[in-house]
Amino acid sequence: MSSNTSRTNAWKEYWRHSNDGSFTIAEAGCRRDSNQGRERACRGKFMKFEVYCDENRPDLFSSQKPQAQYMVIGSLWLRTRDRGVYKTEMHRLRDKYKVGGEFKWQKVSPSRIKFYVALVDWFLEKGDSLRFRCIAVDREKVDLIRFHDSDQELGFYKFYYQMLHHWIADFNEYAVFCDFKVNRRRDRLHALQRCLNYSNLSARITTLQAVRSRESVLLELCDVLTGAAASKLNAGPRRGSAKSQLVARLEQRLGREIAHTSRGEPKFNVFVIDLGGGW
Repeated sequence: MSSNTSRTNAWKEYWRHSNDGSFTIAEAGCRRDSNQGRERACRGKFMKFEVYCDENRPDLFSSQKPQAQYMVIGSLWLRTRDRGVYKTEMHRLRDKYKVGGEFKWQKVSPSRIKFYVALVDWFLEKGDSLRFRCIAVDREKVDLIRFHDSDQELGFYKFYYQMLHHWIADFNEYAVFCDFKVNRRRDRLHALQRCLNYSNLSARITTLQAVRSRESVLLELCDVLTGAAASKLNAGPRRGSAKSQLVARLEQRLGREIAHTSRGEPKFNVFVIDLGGGW
């Protein structure tokens, strides 16, 4: 039996919204002392990773006039030891193309398209040492009343959990950085970290914190890739626009269209979650 299967069978977790509105974990047939369990399972040295996350249309579930079909949460995964080199190289790209200030999907324009194409090329040239994964959620299939206590924010972070959880591997340590977002409840990120640690006993999520995207070029890159994925999965960028050129370049280099992939796709992973049930 694989470690993932045994972990799932032994630690059948689900999210529950408690009476006071906070996140809690309900465990079935499991040891509550998660720290001891993690220490027994993980005696060796952990490899350290960092994950940078951003979202596109996070308020889609509650919008009265939705402009898109899918809400998308994206993440950029790298080894901690590579962070410094990647940041230096990205700043060199910015200097080469004279791009000042924050770069992001919304700022893709004809005057800066060469920079964004170079940025996408740079990302792809890093191979599997720099990976992107996103989850796409169809707003029409989300039942906030039945499954999320009519709480759009709670539903959003459940999907955040799904995006992260399935790529966390045993015997690794993760620091997760999310683009800053104003939440109704201040404990959302702490609860997400707690849930991820409970459900990944042989890994460690040491950090899960909000960072403003303008303070991190890696978050900015995640914003660009998430925006490209969300744009293609929804109506698509306007034909002939700079954004359509960038999406076309990304797909050309990937050798395929941006669409749902298998969980094992390592470079540009798209998880269109199926909320319809069935086999």
